[in-house]
Amino acid sequence: MQHRLPRNRVAPALAALPFALLAALVAGTAQGAGFQLQENDVKGMGRADAGSASAPDDCAVVVNNPAAMSEFKTSCLQGDLTAINFGTEFHGSGTDLLGRPLTGDTGGDGGTTLPVPAIHYIMPINEQFAFGAALSVPFGFQTEYHDRWMGRYQAQTTKLQSPALTFSGSWRATDQFSVGFSLIAQRTSATLGQAINLGTILAQPTNGAWLPQEADGRGKLKGNDWGWGWDLGLLWKPTDADRIGFNYHSQIDHTISGNATFEIPSNLKPYFGGAFTNISGDADFNTPAYARLSWWHTADARLSFGADIGYTHWSSFKSLVIKYGNPAQAAFNSPSIFDFRNTWFVSAGADYRLNDQWTLRGGLAYDQTPTVDAHRDPRVPDGNRKWLSIGVGYKASDSLSFDFGYTHLFVEDGKINDTSATYDNLVGHFESYGNLLGVSAKYSF
Repeated sequence: MQHRLPRNRVAPALAALPFALLAALVAGTAQGAGFQLQENDVKGMGRADAGSASAPDDCAVVVNNPAAMSEFKTSCLQGDLTAINFGTEFHGSGTDLLGRPLTGDTGGDGGTTLPVPAIHYIMPINEQFAFGAALSVPFGFQTEYHDRWMGRYQAQTTKLQSPALTFSGSWRATDQFSVGFSLIAQRTSATLGQAINLGTILAQPTNGAWLPQEADGRGKLKGNDWGWGWDLGLLWKPTDADRIGFNYHSQIDHTISGNATFEIPSNLKPYFGGAFTNISGDADFNTPAYARLSWWHTADARLSFGADIGYTHWSSFKSLVIKYGNPAQAAFNSPSIFDFRNTWFVSAGADYRLNDQWTLRGGLAYDQTPTVDAHRDPRVPDGNRKWLSIGVGYKASDSLSFDFGYTHLFVEDGKINDTSATYDNLVGHFESYGNLLGVSAKYSF
């Protein structure tokens, strides 16, 4: 039996598929910040990042507030390693272009466990100036679903990494006020893969001889780029017991350059007129500017506590325009809309010093996601998160100390109603969770 399909829906799908893969590079990277990695500091993680830009004696201020480097009287070298365990499972169903159920399972656990390293170094130059350097990973994420899951036409594999080099300087203007500045070099790389519903594309040209889901192809994309940014930090000590820190991180612009490769059954290639050949392309996008205001109070020799409030300007990323290496494809270079929202992060935490060697930590936080229901996809099925954090510090000697931290992330369900380039509609929600386990060592000299 032959099936007639609406020509005005199938024809755009043929044109759009190679470019939907390229668009996913930027979409995934930007939404990866929905799981923006703040895991550059195990000590801070133990109190849910409260006091990130103001708490004393933490080498990670190279990244979190360069002005606070002026408080260090000796050099320090700190290494942090955090294991991020993220899990996500889809609950729902979907339909193809003809309204028939999408075949396949729900994809299994699309999450993974990945290590995130960081290293920080501070060197006081004199009583007024200090220099610092750091290697951290401010953005990174990975999801992977079964090859034949029902959402395979939206996403199968997503791997994103953005390691950054930071070079910082600070100046103590007075005993109460310091200023810091950083230069940042950030490299973003990505590998993304998904299935292609060739049956939908072939249905109209073959007059229904092929139907949606009767033939699948695969596409994979790899790309990378260096971007440059800066930080401005301030530290104010209004009293002997209080420290107020502020850090502003600039927007970092990228031009991602990538290559898309395709696996198409050989007997089907003649139908596509070269549409599914390997292709290069690039797209401009930014990682957003954000700011953090931080307060830390020392109550006595044992107890100290503080709070943070952060704001990320995600609304700077609304759409994406892709430029293709093949001029013949320029006609299909229409913008993709993401409509991210600005987000807030708030946290409160405390340290309790048991004795000269041991310190206990704890904290709570609330972290908004920039993704919205109308544009959420399976690559980063994010939701608002609540943090519950604990930590412990051990001072082995005057020069050597260790810190351990654990955070559980309670993630709200991510609702999804997403349509692929071949009009495969996936409807439901993702149930997700996160666990962070970190260890760090600091050596002062």
